[in-house]
Amino acid sequence: MDVTVVGSGPNGLSAAVICARAGLKVQVVEAQPTLGGGARTAADPEFPGVEHDICSAVHPLALASPFFAEFDLPARGVRLEVCDIAYGNPLPGRPAAIAYHDLERTCAELSDGASWRRLLGPLVTDWQAVVALLLGDKRSVPPSLPAGLRLGLRMLSQGTPAWGSLHGEDARALFTGVAAHVLSRMPSLTAAGAGLMLATLGHAVGWPIPVGGSQAITDALLADLRAHGGEVTTSVEITSPPGPPASVVVFDTAPTALLRIYGAALPQRYAKALRRYRYGPGVAKVDFVLGDEIPWSDPRLSQAPTLHLGGSREQMALAEKEIAAGRHAQWPMVLAAAPHIADPGRIDHQGRRPFWTYAHVPSGSTLDATEAVTATIERFAPGFRDVVVAARAIPAAHLSDHNANYVGGDIGMGANSAWRAIVGPTARLNPWRTPIPKVYLCSAATPPGGGVHGMAGYFAARSLLRREFGIAEMPFLGPAGGPKLTA
Repeated sequence: MDVTVVGSGPNGLSAAVICARAGLKVQVVEAQPTLGGGARTAADPEFPGVEHDICSAVHPLALASPFFAEFDLPARGVRLEVCDIAYGNPLPGRPAAIAYHDLERTCAELSDGASWRRLLGPLVTDWQAVVALLLGDKRSVPPSLPAGLRLGLRMLSQGTPAWGSLHGEDARALFTGVAAHVLSRMPSLTAAGAGLMLATLGHAVGWPIPVGGSQAITDALLADLRAHGGEVTTSVEITSPPGPPASVVVFDTAPTALLRIYGAALPQRYAKALRRYRYGPGVAKVDFVLGDEIPWSDPRLSQAPTLHLGGSREQMALAEKEIAAGRHAQWPMVLAAAPHIADPGRIDHQGRRPFWTYAHVPSGSTLDATEAVTATIERFAPGFRDVVVAARAIPAAHLSDHNANYVGGDIGMGANSAWRAIVGPTARLNPWRTPIPKVYLCSAATPPGGGVHGMAGYFAARSLLRREFGIAEMPFLGPAGGPKLTA
């Protein structure tokens, strides 16, 4: 075996696909009985016609990621549905703030649409450059210096106390909600960067939902891997260095897993750096089964597949400050998704449908967030309790039971800082290569960070192909005639 990939998340599978297409013998080893890591879908234990997404449900990067653009998910049978509304943010005592796929429609409904247009309009026009900058390897010369300047100035305006430059309570909440996809104190440069990219993509390409659930993305990657000779093993936990000594190993795992696997064989300085590695706040997940539509006070929200339920900018900032200090927020930041709006096939024959949510909580929290999430939704949809058929809660402390990467419930794997987003888990010129011979990292702890985009796997594969096998030309990933990734 030439390459062993430990972990079958999107980054692990992207690295495996690339190596297999380069002509190498590849095996993927997964500790869980199912494949996909953060991109899995499973049937409800009581209502099998309702399927829940285990981690990610909505995929803003599925159409925009350079890796997935070349891999071409739609050409492989993955239907990515985009709704007229990208996301909505209900507000207390006033109409919700809505981000439509159409930028101008969004601006028309905001109290100061001109401010929203000034912030995002130039980025939407040049959205591919924004993606190249934020999903790049953070080491190459930016493909567009003017785009980098525009993005940098906007990150400073929304990632520092200058964030008041965005006018209108509704616009401020709308941006803060999307920035809160990153678990971080606010304002912060990391949250601002993520928020700008996600908000830009909401207007440029939309936020797609894969028909059938996130598992469809994983299945497409697995099909390609197997078509090129790759092997996959499940229910095997790696507790010691895997494979023959000559084999290259790529870990789609939390970086601290290397401490357990390699132990005393780790170089002392590297081991010390890993022991100092810190994870961030976590999320408490609640998957609901609903018997009917949610009775939103603002009926426009019934067409929003993604919802940010943290209230105003000030309320969201306070909540993030509380959890960063290790305290549960009285009104937590709650993210939610109703995938059946884009994919009616997710509704079973008796009208039951999934409703995906998680609340931001302190690291390692054991809180069952069902009541906290329910109470938050009730603020904006009185009578929500009446449509709940069942709720499946997973506290932050137990998220690692189904994905060991989520230490303490941290779905960002400790990378929610500008420093980590650039440097990676330790200070190295090549953050995907470890000081252990032939051992690489490709998880969300490495640049460009979290999200279902496959780019960390792409960069790790690029590095190991060049260094270990002398392969300088990356293999083509897509169907004949498609675009070639140049990152």
